[in-house]
Formats: sequence, structure tokens, C-alpha cells
Amino acid sequence: MSLLNFILTPVTREQEDKMLYREFCKQFPEYRSTLHLDALRQKEYPLLQKNQHTYLDFTGANLFPRNLLQQHLQLLNSGIFGNPHSTNPASLHATQLVDDARKYVLQYFHAEDDYYCIFTANASGALKIVGECYPFNEESFLLLSLDNHNSVNGIREFAAQKKCAFQYTPLHSETLYLDKEALQNNLAAHPGKKNKLFAFPAQSNVSGIKHPLSYITMAQEKGWHVLLDAAAFVPTDVLDLRDVKPEFVTMSFYKIFGYPTGVGCLLMRKDILTHLQKPWYAGGTITLSAANYRGHFLKDNEERFEDGTVNYLNIPAIKMGLQFIEKIGVEMIKTRVTCLAQWLISKLSQLRHPNGNTLLKIFGAEAITHRGGTLVMNFYNSSGTVIPFWKIEQAANEQNISIRTGCFCNPGLDETNNRVYPGDLEYYFNSREKGDYFEMIEVTKKIRGSVRISLGMVSNFADVYRFYAFAKSFVIS
Repeated sequence: MSLLNFILTPVTREQEDKMLYREFCKQFPEYRSTLHLDALRQKEYPLLQKNQHTYLDFTGANLFPRNLLQQHLQLLNSGIFGNPHSTNPASLHATQLVDDARKYVLQYFHAEDDYYCIFTANASGALKIVGECYPFNEESFLLLSLDNHNSVNGIREFAAQKKCAFQYTPLHSETLYLDKEALQNNLAAHPGKKNKLFAFPAQSNVSGIKHPLSYITMAQEKGWHVLLDAAAFVPTDVLDLRDVKPEFVTMSFYKIFGYPTGVGCLLMRKDILTHLQKPWYAGGTITLSAANYRGHFLKDNEERFEDGTVNYLNIPAIKMGLQFIEKIGVEMIKTRVTCLAQWLISKLSQLRHPNGNTLLKIFGAEAITHRGGTLVMNFYNSSGTVIPFWKIEQAANEQNISIRTGCFCNPGLDETNNRVYPGDLEYYFNSREKGDYFEMIEVTKKIRGSVRISLGMVSNFADVYRFYAFAKSFVIS
């Protein structure tokens, strides 16, 4: 073939895809160290390929590997399991498996010596334990991050009921980092308070921004207890509780390896247990109770907070799931997610309408060293008007692309991104007895919600390229 004929021969879509992939691998050579995950995807997640499904909602829920499901089913089919609160053979069998899982969780996070592992229904259940048991009163104080999931925000209601004041630390509007100077001032502002709790996420569930874990020690040195929401962080990063020692850490296991749902945990420093004030008791949390006299004795370990019967049939799958992640290596997962996210940020940021206006805005700092694989964004038409997020989601649904839209249970970050100010909120909430999301938009004339995509351990280049092509389709020609 002559050079002229070669130049005039059209490039096929398949050839273009291969060229883009080679270009990507050249730009991110470390990605090749993660190619084992492609084989894993084919073996353990075959429905992604079979259904031509682009899954970009790993922060919402991780996908479970087929082998984990089979391994757990095999265990359940191999024995007889009874309620752990007894000493009969069936109960002892279940108790041993729960204890094994508990020990493995502590081992995984290098927390064996200093922490209790308290099993809960989810991360929200773990946060509720902290909220209802922390000794809030008029002499205590609650400090929150404006970047918090609603399950963390809800702790303020426990504090308010006990006449404990609370405050939010703001975010930088462009980077979405916690304002370090404001945080330092807030931490230093209440030296006379006796019980002070600071709650923040290791990684934002919306923007993917990672807040420095050094804030834990910073707060503790000023007399604060620290609650670390690790739910969005631990699926793709390492949390070593030998390096940082927050009093409380919360998470859900399905966020890490997809199965089972309905099981989370609270990792609680042992030295804080007696500091907490449990407001009630339930089955499994006590050593003794009386009916004809108001008397009971709480257990002196993690079971004090495990109300009722733990999910003893699903808890054994946690050990299996963590072993699955260990075989892969969290660092490998982190490398893959980092490469894909960095490429996608770069490509999406370049998209323009013919008149030069940007197609979309990715909220938060673009520096990949301080963010995970979660991106939140708004799309704009050629005149600069926001395209409603539900229209983006509808278009994605039609192409079998799973994304997530809305406020993502994180109103503080959404209010920061969309410039919704305290006056707007005060007017809305005080002018009615009930309301909803879309009515608030109509009344305040402020857009709410965004588009979120999130990558996980088996995301690949085809996934991010497909989303890039999807986003590019909104460019008005």
C-alpha cells in the first residue's frame, strides 16, 4: 500500500480505540502493573461484559465477585448455625465464625491491640452508636466538617437534644479541601469544654477529595476525640490504625467488596469504651437484667453495643471478602483507580462547545494526589446554563451506563458547589412545615444536585473512555 493510500484509508473505531489505549498506557506506565485486574474482571464479574454494562457507581456500592458468593454459599451449606448467644453446638459454631471475622477485621486494619470491632447493620448504624452514646451535654462540643455524609450530620441532633453546641468547618469553594486555618481555629476555640468530638471523612463520598489524616492527631493534641468516616476511603486506599488512632472509625463492608450488604462496623478505641453512655440496653448487650427491679449490667467489651442478634450468617463472609482484597492488594487497586481518574479528569476538562464555553465543571481540586476515584460534576449547554442532572442520568441509563446523580446525602458539599447560602436555607425551612428536593429548587431558584461517577477495583480503560465519549456527545455542534 502506498503512503498516500495509507493516509487516505479511514481509521476504524476499533483501531482508534487501540491507539487511544496505547497512548493511555504510555502516559500512565504504572497502569500495566494492574493488568491482573482485567483477568479478574473477566472471571469474577462476567456480567459486565455479557450485558455490555458500564458501571461507574462504586462509591454507591461495590460489585461482588462471583467466587465470594460461591465461597459463602459453600460455608452455609456445610454446617448448622445457631444464635450465638448460647453454648449449644450450633451456637458455638456461629460464635466462632463471628469471632474469626471480628479478629480478621482488626488484623486487616492493624488494630488488634487498641480497638474493638463492633458489628452493625451499616456505616450509618455505626455512626448512630457514637451519636447516642457520646456524652454530649452543655459542657461538651461537636465539630463537623461541611463535607459530611448525612449519617454524620445526623449526630448533631443527638448533641442538640442534650443542649450541646455544634459547628461546621467550611470548605474552600474551589478545591473542596477543608479550610485548614478555620479548622485550626475551631479546634483551639473551646479549651474549657470537657467532651469534644470532631467528625470528618477520610475521603468525600461526593467529590473524592481526601482530607489529611494528620487532622486526627492535630485534633487529639488539642483535647478532641475524633470520629473518622472511612466508608468511601477504605475501598481504594490503605487505613493503617498503627499510624493514626482516631477514637472511632466507621465503614460498610459492601463498599469494599460488594457482598454481603447489611453489615458494617464501628472500630472503637478500647480506652474510650467506658467514656460512653449507652442510653438503653437490648438482648446480647448485658450480662444481667431484672424486670421487677430497674437493674442491668452491660457487657464490658464490643458486645455492649451490638444490640440484639448480630447478622451471624453474613458476618463470616466479611473475612472471605477481606482475604479476596488482600490477594489483589489495595495498592494495586489504588494505582488503577488513580490512573483512570487522572486520565478522565484531563480529558473531560478539555471538552468545549464550538463557542468556547466549557461543557462541564469537575468540582474540587484536580490534583490526583489528594483525591480518589470519585468525580462530581455539572454539565452546561453552550450558553452556560446547567443541564439538569436528571437529564444526564436519563441519557446514561439509555446507554446502559450506571452513574449516580443528586446530592448524594451530602448537603454541605452540594450547597458549597451550587452556592446555596444560609439565607436561602433559612427562608426555605422556616417558611413551610414540609418540603422536598425539587420544590426547594423551585422556591430558592438555586440549582441543586450534580452528576457523580466513581471508579473501583475492576474499572478499566473502556469504562472511562465510554463515559468520556458519552460526555462528549453533549457538545453542541
